Amino acid sequence: MIDAREVARAADLLHDVVAPTPLEYSRWLSELVGGDVFLKCENLQRTGSFKLRGAYVRMARLSKKERARGVVAASAGNHAQGVALAAQLLGIKATVFMPHGAPIPKEKATRAYGAEIRFAGTSIDDCLREARAFEAETGAVLIHPFDHPDIVAGQATTGLEIVEQCPQVRTVVVPTGGGGLIAGIAAAMQRDGLPIEVVGVQAAGAAAYPASLAAGEPIQLTGMSTMADGIAVGLPGKVPFETIRQYVGEMRTVSENSLSKALLLVLERAKLVVEPAGAAAVAAVLDEPKRFKPPVVVVLSGGNIDPILLMRVIQHGMAAASRYLSLRVRIPDTPGGLATLLTQLAALDANIIEVLHERISETLNLDEVEVALQLELRGEEHRERVLAGLIGNGYTYTLN
Repeated sequence: MIDAREVARAADLLHDVVAPTPLEYSRWLSELVGGDVFLKCENLQRTGSFKLRGAYVRMARLSKKERARGVVAASAGNHAQGVALAAQLLGIKATVFMPHGAPIPKEKATRAYGAEIRFAGTSIDDCLREARAFEAETGAVLIHPFDHPDIVAGQATTGLEIVEQCPQVRTVVVPTGGGGLIAGIAAAMQRDGLPIEVVGVQAAGAAAYPASLAAGEPIQLTGMSTMADGIAVGLPGKVPFETIRQYVGEMRTVSENSLSKALLLVLERAKLVVEPAGAAAVAAVLDEPKRFKPPVVVVLSGGNIDPILLMRVIQHGMAAASRYLSLRVRIPDTPGGLATLLTQLAALDANIIEVLHERISETLNLDEVEVALQLELRGEEHRERVLAGLIGNGYTYTLN
């Protein structure tokens, strides 16, 4: 358990290393919740996430002998960058194990801070096994991404900033992977007996905490599947687990659709770039806005996203929000048939992004052709109006 004195000492260590991140008022989320909602922008922290806080505190407390042996870490990218920058600032050699397929910007940034990168497996858990083997072989000190008191104390400084920036806060919503960030924030929230509820959010495809909390101990997931690589952790940490069990009010899960919609809305409405893991807390608020007692602080935990993934997630988010529609429509194989369909869609205010005209298929009649369409729409109501308009004009369609 991390007490207030440990958090205060961590804050002193970080005074000249990290800058307090902004707390931005969110009008659009406030309207949904029915009270004030603020975004804690850890995506704007050095290295693009909160991870530098814990990594620096842990490494700054190493002895001279430990520093001489170097450090090793395992990370999908955010912890990797935190460790790499902390190592650079402290003059320590760092080796980082990253999963194959880790986001390219995270890999490049980690290398730019001077760390050596080695690839292992497809998950953080795979990388942790390799990092522990490296530790045993070389004597390098393992800087765990979440399962150490110094890491949790460093992340807890985020909670201190929240209380200082929004003293009236009543609910804090936190993206959760291994548990270091939420455990730190929950520990910081206990200061002076403040009546603050802390709510964790996990991706449904990588949610280790609900079953673990029900069992009373960390339980390993047998598999994970989520775009939110930053919170895809199969086994909760023992150190944060006890704090979470005692102080966290609820652990919620969100779908991939909710994650992509949240990322898109944060980009559009808040003008902030976040990665899928960083948008998890926003996704939970969008799923059930009346669940959270205002004032609410929603933590944006990271902003390191591959531009290619960003394009895919935006498209996925638009589809999830009924603003993007992919379908196939059968039309008569007569002159002007395609032009008539496109004119009718234009009359329905559908923005046509792409058209593919297919004449030959074993499922088509001789007098038919099929048109594959990608449309940009304005939302659920517009989507239903467009589909009803197609039926009203005598067309049949299938959704892709």
